Amino acid sequence: MENNSSLKFRQQLFLISENLVTEDVAALKFLCTDLLHLSKLEGVKLATDIFRLLMAQEYLNAEDTFLLAELLYRIRCHSLLKKIGYTKEKVQEHLSEKGRISPYRQMLYELAENITSEMLKEIIFLLRNHLPKGRIILSALDLLTLLEKQGLLTTDNVKILEDVCMTVSPDLLETINCYKKGKDNKTANFTQGFPELNLELHGEFSNVKNESKTERLKSYKMDGPHRGFCLIINNVNFSSSQRMGSCKDAEQLERVFTWLGLDVMTSTDLTSGEIINLMKTWQHKQDHEDRNCFICCILSHGKSGAICGTDDRPVSIRTLMSHFTAKQCPQLAAKPKLFFIQACQGNKIQDPVYVNTDGPTPDLSSMQESVSLSESIPEEADFLLGMATVDGCVAFRHIEEGSWYIQALCSKLQLLVPRGEDILSILTQVNEDVARRDSPSGKKKQMPQPAYTLRRKFIFPIPMAPPPSEQHQCF
Repeated sequence: MENNSSLKFRQQLFLISENLVTEDVAALKFLCTDLLHLSKLEGVKLATDIFRLLMAQEYLNAEDTFLLAELLYRIRCHSLLKKIGYTKEKVQEHLSEKGRISPYRQMLYELAENITSEMLKEIIFLLRNHLPKGRIILSALDLLTLLEKQGLLTTDNVKILEDVCMTVSPDLLETINCYKKGKDNKTANFTQGFPELNLELHGEFSNVKNESKTERLKSYKMDGPHRGFCLIINNVNFSSSQRMGSCKDAEQLERVFTWLGLDVMTSTDLTSGEIINLMKTWQHKQDHEDRNCFICCILSHGKSGAICGTDDRPVSIRTLMSHFTAKQCPQLAAKPKLFFIQACQGNKIQDPVYVNTDGPTPDLSSMQESVSLSESIPEEADFLLGMATVDGCVAFRHIEEGSWYIQALCSKLQLLVPRGEDILSILTQVNEDVARRDSPSGKKKQMPQPAYTLRRKFIFPIPMAPPPSEQHQCF
């Protein structure tokens, strides 16, 4: 019986390890630095290696899995907690009495989580005289570990972090200050400075940085191991029409967002009721907790302020998006939610040859009162709504090459993400691209329109692989 219990426990650990990626393992190693000898951690490649070390030191066993639960909680892999009988709330309830990760280690990890790749480059520049020459630093955790090894960063001395954070992003100081307030009046060592570093901060860089502190706009966290989900709804076959060319759009979106690191799911030919039910399903998806963002692309017919199901019934865009507000979907609270809509927003017009419109079918001749774009997007923060066209107008779609808007969006993402452009800059260039296009008759134009309540810049991390347009296709 004991052997069966031990086997089951190890199977649980193996399943958890299978769901953790390289970045998760690096985070676990860092959080366990105070519990396990650094020399042993340096050789760790897999999560199972860490689990084995923790069991050897009697920190983890089949009867007591709280440390593992705490670690998963700290790295925000909340969906894995159920594999060992925990929930996020249950871990929170017992952290004060059973938690093993020190406030110092928690503070450093939280700080690393909020240091963007751009900030990291600036911090490395400021600390260049304190870091080994030629040392490659790939992450904020690497940098913090190196500073600890050199004795420049300890539980009682975080001055070097305060100096660089004050220069690079003063908002980061809040995390450090919370840690300092929680210490038992051990402030003497915090007064130790780094003269050479302070000279750099208040000399060559200070004027430029002081001018830009108030102008710097932070970016959403997008460097986690699980980027996010991309849901594509591709409505092609309607009772009275077929949206030819839409599959080309759906395929291109799937390739591009997969390249950008998202988990893409596509649903085809949904009625209005099925669309609403699908939104409710995704609203309650627990895996959002472990993701950085959510993206939804809808390709369909539409009318002012709405998209249509294959039953030709309209669904309010605002209603669709409202399923993902912080109140309705707390797992996505404070995370960016992007919606891209390829659908007409006005009366159907006569189609030129080879060009269709994503407008209402004849059954939708009774048009609703116009809804402005600002009324379509929820009032809550962290939303972006990218519309193929302005309200009241049609959106064009080539029956073979796909829609103007979606093809421009995919093209600009592939071109500009590798350059580090944020999503609003990219959508501005999408506007420019689509606005330059003409229908075959040369008389019909289209103007996309984004609306947003984003509070930070949304920047996709640059993928390691080349864009889909540059990848060789196998036939």
